[in-house]
Amino acid sequence: MSGGTVASHGMRPGRDGFVAAVEAIYDAAAWPERWPLALQSIADSFCDVGAIMIYQREDGGFGSICSPGLEAAQRDYEAGEWWRQDIRFSRAIERGAIARHGAVTDRDIASAEEMRTLPFYTQFLHGHGLGWFGGVGISPDPRVSVALSIQRSGQKPPWTEEELDQLSRIGRHVENALRLGIRLINAEASQLALSDTLARVGVGVFLLAGDARVLFVNPAGQALLGDGLVVAHGRLTTRAEAVRETLKTRVAQAAFGDAVALSGPPRPVLVPHLQRGGFLAVHILPVRPAGGGAVETLLAETAAIAVVTKSEADAPADPTLVRDLFGLTLAEARLASLVGSGRAPREAGEQLGITEETARTTLKRVFQKTGTTRQSELTALLARMVVH
Repeated sequence: MSGGTVASHGMRPGRDGFVAAVEAIYDAAAWPERWPLALQSIADSFCDVGAIMIYQREDGGFGSICSPGLEAAQRDYEAGEWWRQDIRFSRAIERGAIARHGAVTDRDIASAEEMRTLPFYTQFLHGHGLGWFGGVGISPDPRVSVALSIQRSGQKPPWTEEELDQLSRIGRHVENALRLGIRLINAEASQLALSDTLARVGVGVFLLAGDARVLFVNPAGQALLGDGLVVAHGRLTTRAEAVRETLKTRVAQAAFGDAVALSGPPRPVLVPHLQRGGFLAVHILPVRPAGGGAVETLLAETAAIAVVTKSEADAPADPTLVRDLFGLTLAEARLASLVGSGRAPREAGEQLGITEETARTTLKRVFQKTGTTRQSELTALLARMVVH
């Protein structure tokens, strides 16, 4: 958010702006202090004022990071307690669960009359020269919720359907980068060497050269090696021949990828356990180190980072994998994951912060998209996903 006059921040609209935003997002993956500029780059890709990211901390509380273009309004939002009147925040989860897009905007949250009369709109937003917002929920970890929103000036028109689609695409890259980044933010270990910080991270992290040569692996990563994922001749690979070439290609694309590779939606490589069942999800993050210092020394040769998580047979399926496999929105996938693990719609709704009616409405769409008709069928479908 920006106080007073809306200024230009080196705006790069269109495809060039999208690619620049994606590059900035991955630049911030290993350096949490770069997120404000990455958020500004995201806003600039839409020629908008700024962006803010609200994330969950390990203690259950919430933190936020905003771009430079929103700092003044963010200070007012907190000091003036405008958050108490922010219907965008209070309604986003409920309304977002039934939105057709992964992203939402004011017309999904408030009526035209509310936008004309509520002080949050007429005093706070208008007072800072602000207008419509676009927001998207992302899930870098099944236990963590993150919301990304972009704020535009009061002189700009509402968000179009195409813009919301693009925001959803950008949200996927933020989600991918945060698979590592949110853990570094939560670690609050800026005074530690990166290797020590990564040692505390509870997911597997492999720093890779462009040829998949392993430069560093943290203890959690070492514990995941042996059945499906292996290091052979110094390179990260898999025993499963069916996905071996895919993993190699993804690493090469991240290390040497052009704008086309960056523009596509990031997808994990699913590496099956050959003996134990289940699978590992390998998420590949491109790295573009810059500058000097101890952090960059560790990453000097690093071209890609592999963040590896494992499926848990007794836990709900990762909503992002459910989303990707069945073409759901993230809100639908979160509900499907809980219902598919045995929760009743009412219980799942309570856990997600939505009403039972909204949960059942959303579940109907899940049944349609997955080709199932009842909870038992959905449970069986997701169980097969976990096993295979």
